[in-house]
Amino acid sequence: MVWIKRTGLSSLLSLALLCPVDGFYIPGWSIKSYKEEQQIPLMVNKVYSDNTQLQYAYYDLPFVCPPTGQHKSAGGLLSGQSIPLNLGEVLRGDRIMASDIELAMQRDKPCNVLCTRDISSGDLQRAKELVKDGYVAEWIVDNLPGATSFVTVDKTKKYYAAGFKLGYTEFSPSTGKAHYFLHNHHTIVIRYRKASGRAGARGEKIIVGFEVYPKSIGNSNRRDTKGCPIDLQNVDQPFELHMTPNKTIGSVAPRHTDSSYQPAATEGDDSAEGMLSVPYTYSVYFREDDTIDWSHRWDLYFVNQEEGSRIHWLAIVNSLIICGLLTGIVMIILAKTIRTDIKGYKDALAEDGKLRLKRKNRSGNRTPKEKPGLLDQGDDVDNDADVSSDDEALEDVTGWKLLHADVFRTPRFGSLLAPLIGSGMQLVFMAVGLVVLSALGVLNPSFRGGFISVGVGLFIFAGLFSGYFSARVFKSFDGKDYRANALVTALLFPGLAFALVFILNLFVWAQASSTAIPFGTLIAIVFLWLCVQVPLVLAGSYYGFLRAGAWEHPTRTTTIARQVPQQAWYIKSMQSILLAGLIPFAVIFIELLFVFQSMWQDKSGYYYVFGFLAVVSIILVVTIAEVTVVTVYIQLCSENYHWWWQSFFVGGGSALWVFAYSVWYYFFKLHITGFVSSLLFFTYSFMACCVYGLLTGTIGFLSAYAFVRRIYGAIKVD
Repeated sequence: MVWIKRTGLSSLLSLALLCPVDGFYIPGWSIKSYKEEQQIPLMVNKVYSDNTQLQYAYYDLPFVCPPTGQHKSAGGLLSGQSIPLNLGEVLRGDRIMASDIELAMQRDKPCNVLCTRDISSGDLQRAKELVKDGYVAEWIVDNLPGATSFVTVDKTKKYYAAGFKLGYTEFSPSTGKAHYFLHNHHTIVIRYRKASGRAGARGEKIIVGFEVYPKSIGNSNRRDTKGCPIDLQNVDQPFELHMTPNKTIGSVAPRHTDSSYQPAATEGDDSAEGMLSVPYTYSVYFREDDTIDWSHRWDLYFVNQEEGSRIHWLAIVNSLIICGLLTGIVMIILAKTIRTDIKGYKDALAEDGKLRLKRKNRSGNRTPKEKPGLLDQGDDVDNDADVSSDDEALEDVTGWKLLHADVFRTPRFGSLLAPLIGSGMQLVFMAVGLVVLSALGVLNPSFRGGFISVGVGLFIFAGLFSGYFSARVFKSFDGKDYRANALVTALLFPGLAFALVFILNLFVWAQASSTAIPFGTLIAIVFLWLCVQVPLVLAGSYYGFLRAGAWEHPTRTTTIARQVPQQAWYIKSMQSILLAGLIPFAVIFIELLFVFQSMWQDKSGYYYVFGFLAVVSIILVVTIAEVTVVTVYIQLCSENYHWWWQSFFVGGGSALWVFAYSVWYYFFKLHITGFVSSLLFFTYSFMACCVYGLLTGTIGFLSAYAFVRRIYGAIKVD
């Protein structure tokens, strides 16, 4: 990771392109230095797997060493004591607790006994299930997750994968039966360097790396009087998860490779009653490493940076090409076609002016001075008659110009569209804030749970914008009760999201997973929603409805609606939504691969290229605006004035493709097992696509509205 260090907004775009992964740490996260022999707390968090969406608190596992509850000198913590978590950490399933593992700066411990855990046959089966699913444990030292260290093929570069596996699986070469082995010894390597400034002058050190090397050591290996293996380098037999029938203490079957070997442990044969003793030990080594700066200690957690950067550049070039082609089409429409139409329309008006003037003078009802203009019609019968006579006079006027008296007609279900636009603006504000803060490096991996916490905070605060825009759109649709509209805006989308999360929690709670949101946290979320966000939405609605008022349309609407002619197949609602939504999806497709991989496939990694994401997001916004403008223009040329909802759906049409891609990704890329994990995947994907659809639909709606106002304002004659 190389996070952006300078925070000037004017240089954000160029820095995002040149230094997408350079970093600094937010104020308040000061560097922690340690004196020699000073105790360093080691925290245990959770276990997770790329093959399932269920996480579990580490100390909830029935086969690991339970906390003793003894006093720990590091930070005055007790073993098993929970660490206060922010909202983001709780929602992402973190459960951080102090462990019994003792670390003292610069003091090596070749081997220490942690405990011997006796587990039943049921606990044994549980351990085998987690090992089979490839679960990974997360420990934390100095805010760094314990990492498994790797070296590239050419041995020129070292990198980390956060976490370490609970165990591993081997298959018998003769029978193909699975054997499960548990890691019961952990070698901890703490990399440090001299602190800078006054702390360094006092001999204090800072931690720049935390590596964990797990190993499986069977009971048949020689141990000393304390219970530590005598030879940690040469292990004869690993610790197999197998309980021999009629034994109270588990034995370890030797590992053989010859074809005559018949495995003692097979899947599902551990039904015997008894207990299996699991000895846990650990080693600690401190190694000085001056090659790693503290501000760059997260760099090793990001794999294949150079190759990934090239792919991100490819994504940007792909997006720019698509956006450039669309820009050319829009410029042709605006600069040539529409300008020609407007000029022809005004020429027709000028030729018709004399005839209409003579007709008014002969009638004696109106003088030329009193004429309000062709498009400035009222709702009375005389104005409707004038419109009819004008349309008869302007026989050459065709296409979108015929809709001047209907294009701003209030849409059906406008009272629902207004809250959706308000919620969309709320999500736009939240998304922009998150991307900018992440690109600037304020939200980074060291701020654990910060992305979600800040996102929730921005969403709550953006209730002001939600109420304001919803009220203005609502009043533009001739709405009367702004308070009811504000309540719908404040409750509709958050209520749907909360209902889905609550229902999911019922399934996750049944699995005893840390993914489940605690009841107290649910109460806190409801409090933020009803007691903070709802009043903010009401305040924004009050200002938007009573102070700012409705948007003024450039033309007036007649009483009788124009009949919409038969539409071509590609202009019909669903076809145009799917066709138009495919273009923004093509813009974000490559970047979407990295987001999906980080979220679903490689949970031990981190999505870190927010600079590239910011650039792609800007291109996406421009693309959605242009696609919506082109689609609405084609629809208006077909004399279809029902563009309000259509612009919203066209803008959010790419969400359908994103959800379809999620379904494809589930079946062809992931190996998720279990009903609850699959339910979590599809529900979270649906919610994410709803958020994306609301956000992009709002962008499409506002772009189309600005475009329609512009072209119909240009043909208005006073």
